[in-house]
Amino acid sequence: MSRDTTSLFIEDLSQFTKTLRAHLSTSSQMPSHLSLLGLIAKAAGQKNHQSLKAANPASNPAPPKQSLPMKRALRVFDEHGSMIRWPKQTQVQGLCLWVFWADLPPGVAISEPRINEILKSGSGFGDHVLMRRSLIDHGLARRETDGRAYYRVEQKPPSDALQLIRDMRGRKST
Repeated sequence: MSRDTTSLFIEDLSQFTKTLRAHLSTSSQMPSHLSLLGLIAKAAGQKNHQSLKAANPASNPAPPKQSLPMKRALRVFDEHGSMIRWPKQTQVQGLCLWVFWADLPPGVAISEPRINEILKSGSGFGDHVLMRRSLIDHGLARRETDGRAYYRVEQKPPSDALQLIRDMRGRKST
């Protein structure tokens, strides 16, 4: 079950606690969770918990949780969006390679010197050959048998990859 967040601003904390104490003192046993939410809402001046929630429609929703591979991928890039090291986990490697996939021109042959240039410009750890091979291994690019031309494999990136691409483009633009 997901948890809703409801903001609560208490203008007069003293009055709030007095009201809450008065409601709690009339009960001989500890109120249930829902009853306590209702008491807090009443102490805050609302009719009930639902009216408190309705009074705060602009409360900020919690940011979406990042997957562990996404967290690890973000640590591989510096503040300028440059890859500073090669990740250990294959899953994280594949996720990071989507950033370079997005920089490859779609639908055209890319020469080996050009793909090397693209990979070198986005990384700072100095192994563009490993990255080029990994693009092939992860199915993000393909190459001619003689190695003269490379092609970006057109596909829809997963949601984590899309977010990582956006994040790294944002870092590069600042």
